[in-house]
Amino acid sequence: MEKNIKKFKLHPVQILSLGFAIVILIGAILLSLPISSVDNNYTNFLDALFTSTSAVCVTGLITIDTGTYWNAFGQCVILMLIEIGGLGFMSLTTFIAVLLGKKITLRDRLIMQEAMNTFKIEGLIKMLQYVLGFTIIIQLAGAVLLSTQFIPQLGLSKGIFFSIFHSVSAFCNAGFDLNGNFSSLTGYANNSIILLILSFLIIIGGLGFTVIIELYNFKKKKKLSINSKIVLLVTGTLIIIGTILMLCFEYKNPETLGVMNAKDKLLNAYFAAVTPRTAGFNSISTDGMSIAGKFITIILMFIGGSPGSTAGGLKTTTVGILVLTVICVLKGREETEAFGRRFSKETVYKSFTIVAVGVMWVVIVTLMLTILEPQHSFINLFYEAASAFGTAGLSTGVTQSIGGLSKILLIMSMYIGRVGPLTVLFAIINRNKKKGYKYPEGKILIG
Repeated sequence: MEKNIKKFKLHPVQILSLGFAIVILIGAILLSLPISSVDNNYTNFLDALFTSTSAVCVTGLITIDTGTYWNAFGQCVILMLIEIGGLGFMSLTTFIAVLLGKKITLRDRLIMQEAMNTFKIEGLIKMLQYVLGFTIIIQLAGAVLLSTQFIPQLGLSKGIFFSIFHSVSAFCNAGFDLNGNFSSLTGYANNSIILLILSFLIIIGGLGFTVIIELYNFKKKKKLSINSKIVLLVTGTLIIIGTILMLCFEYKNPETLGVMNAKDKLLNAYFAAVTPRTAGFNSISTDGMSIAGKFITIILMFIGGSPGSTAGGLKTTTVGILVLTVICVLKGREETEAFGRRFSKETVYKSFTIVAVGVMWVVIVTLMLTILEPQHSFINLFYEAASAFGTAGLSTGVTQSIGGLSKILLIMSMYIGRVGPLTVLFAIINRNKKKGYKYPEGKILIG
């Protein structure tokens, strides 16, 4: 394998992008076979590809219902694709290689560094072991807690499978559910135990593994990196502000929070603020939301989770750097600063580039969808485009009725959102080496 890599001279980002595509294709082939569906018929390949992409990119958007269309085998395939997509195929491949006693080369470590979005190449294998161990423990704990609710309702075997599936789906920020009829968690809107367990799994999965490891070691080291501080600050701020805004916009809406008591309103507003952070579950009607509620959800979906996590979107640190840069410019500072640290121009440029590329892509996809699907409202099409790019998986019902070209657009959006817009661009474009000279400075009027 290493000889082939050298022969084709693939860059780590190209291997990462290609690897995700291969996993998606394998998943699509398996899901298209009669063995995967309840009626034992072949599934339309585009729908199978859409489902596989959504699972590997841990999105949750679906064109066919997960709970009623797929049989146990098909659901297990989706579950495995979610796990591979959430942890990253390179993480699992490397872990298997370590178990088999195979040597991990420098190139393998470079690919791992790109996949896990870490600063250093040292200690990656040890970190990977921590990550996989923590993932197994937290998903099992979530499944055990969920089983206290699902087993009494569904019986032992079905209750256990439901618990495992939803625990994995929540931690990996996938948003796939087995409740049928595209209902997601609307049937559990008054079940605080299920919603709180799932929201906890969503938040933990979206923080990023480096942040989780730092929090675990906080008692010993008594300090957090600047990366973890920004992740925690932005995550907490988005959840609090999102909850308050959802309460304000949906409090009297009879199609969402309006019919609930005060406790359930607060619970579901909180869940509606957590789940757009690329999880994809919904306990209230997304189509029934006010335009303001949908717009806030779009912003949250667009931001997404944190680097090195199971989540997609722009990432919390990108938005954090963007906001900090604006604040520093307004204060007349020459560099972006926070928590007694300054950030390199490369970091700032990269953040602005990610946001610019993300905004342009979502705008283009939304524009294309308005042409291809004129029967749907603009806000709903904008919602679906942001949901796909942010790998959130929330839907107003549009995805279930769109045509083939629109499905392809959303497939591309999910892939770009999960792998990362810059990763995809770097995989396609040959980057020039740094020049040994600089042009004279030019002046231009701004604003």
